[in-house]
Amino acid sequence: MENPFKFGTIVEEEYFTDRVEEVAYICQFVRSANHLVLISPRRFGKSSVVAKAVKQTGRKHITVNLQQVTSVADLSAKILKEFFKVHPLERVRHLITHFRIIPMVSTNPVTGAMDVSFQPGVDDAVLLEDVLTLIERAHTEKNRIIVVLDEFQDILEIAPKLDRQLRSIMQEQKHINYILLGSQESMMTDIFENKKSPFYHFGELMRLSKLPREDFHRYLSERLAGCFKGREEALADKILDYTGCHPYYSQQLAANVWQVGVLQPETEDPIAAAIDHIVKAHGLDYERLWMNFNRTNKWIMQHLASDRPIQSRQYPTSTIYSALKRLQKEGYVIYSDRYELEDPFFKQWIVEAMQ
Repeated sequence: MENPFKFGTIVEEEYFTDRVEEVAYICQFVRSANHLVLISPRRFGKSSVVAKAVKQTGRKHITVNLQQVTSVADLSAKILKEFFKVHPLERVRHLITHFRIIPMVSTNPVTGAMDVSFQPGVDDAVLLEDVLTLIERAHTEKNRIIVVLDEFQDILEIAPKLDRQLRSIMQEQKHINYILLGSQESMMTDIFENKKSPFYHFGELMRLSKLPREDFHRYLSERLAGCFKGREEALADKILDYTGCHPYYSQQLAANVWQVGVLQPETEDPIAAAIDHIVKAHGLDYERLWMNFNRTNKWIMQHLASDRPIQSRQYPTSTIYSALKRLQKEGYVIYSDRYELEDPFFKQWIVEAMQ
């Protein structure tokens, strides 16, 4: 039997977990000439939600993850490469003649994959402006393209003043809907809500929260029934209790529970067996992470893992707050109504290591 759960990549079709309202909102919003800013912690499914929404619009779209970008030239090349996937080079060759710096385009004769690059040392500002202008000229107000820039907060780390350069280009464009995604809430909020930022109030701000428990429970139950008939609802409850309805980790745990049910159907507690398997499988990775934390971070994570208060005479409040913000930025801690460890299996590893 095929495992009905998928995690770790963008999920689509039968693997997609609800988010009906969010998808509908994004689809409706990009019918306007406005831009959308979507913020949520890592692994909450924002990339999957946006991918499903833009696909439903039927419009041409391109996506670039800024975490994979190393320079302005690299950003320009990646955007142009994605553009050529929806507009073959031969159809827009006449627009390339407007480039002040001609890109080097090569095609793998076996796979057909295209690569785009620029000569080293060229003017980065010119590259980015030419590429985004090309995308603008290739479309009309009635036929706008959707450009998705994932992990947008990394714009601040790619090059100095890149945010100002990018904003000055975007503000002149009328034929592009931008969807800007980010997982670092404090950085994204500063980019789009700080009056001194070039992107202040650039687009509609949308926050993606955890999945509603009722919807997620139904999703899990329907799929677990194929392997645990009669136990599916109780198992779905235990999965969501353990993961706190976190989209990624709920899918991960459910996928492993399913594997236990298929390979070891006699197992009395498939939830405990699945958790044990995941923690052991990632044990070395967790140990490497732990060794790189300083003493303050370890103290905070131990207290969060064991649900103990993080106020203490051992550390000043300012030190604890700064450490929490740093851990949140690095993706180890998330905040909803309280601070908590992002990865419940890392939390389990920490608790077991403390015993």
